[in-house]
Amino acid sequence: MNRRSAPPPRAPGRPAPAGATPGTVRIIGGHWRGTKLPVADVAGLRPTSDRVRETLFNWLQPILPGARVLDLFAGSGALGLEAVSRGAREAVLVERDPALAANLRQIAARLPDGDRVQVICADALAWLREASGGFDLAFVDPPFAGALWRPALEALTPQLAAEAWLYVESPPDADAAPGAGWRLHREGRTRDVRYALYRREPADAAAEAAVGSGARGD
Repeated sequence: MNRRSAPPPRAPGRPAPAGATPGTVRIIGGHWRGTKLPVADVAGLRPTSDRVRETLFNWLQPILPGARVLDLFAGSGALGLEAVSRGAREAVLVERDPALAANLRQIAARLPDGDRVQVICADALAWLREASGGFDLAFVDPPFAGALWRPALEALTPQLAAEAWLYVESPPDADAAPGAGWRLHREGRTRDVRYALYRREPADAAAEAAVGSGARGD
């Protein structure tokens, strides 16, 4: 979930109109279950729905214990915080809006073992160029109006572990697949969103697939 910059006209179920009362979402599982996360009245802030998060974390539960997680466009922080609540070793939450980043730091400071959450206030693409890497799982839900999937995924891939997992959220018709080297594991759709979980293929498997594709094209 993330902060949408310069969003397009609001579709049903999309960001609340100006003047709407800020709301909350909750962490839905794990040690921090029930913790309320405020959703600020910021244009384009769209947390991933409870139903989608429940489905996603059912998929992820076997791989979360001990994982190092990146929530690249953090917004309300619901994905990264949910991951740590359910057993991830640590999470880095990247959010470019200073007020939202400050709020995430305050939430983490109040949580038991909240020092397992690091909040970075930065532009995601700029931060990725300097990141230390080694993430086992990354959540990628960039501004829908910004067409950032391709540059974000290209910059992110070198920062991920050899057998990392990747979650991508996008409009149903967006070209948001990560491309070569990734295998689709599970996916789902709502009226407004496609959500998909990918597994990184070992380098030798990806190379074999590329060779096979080239041979079929001859």
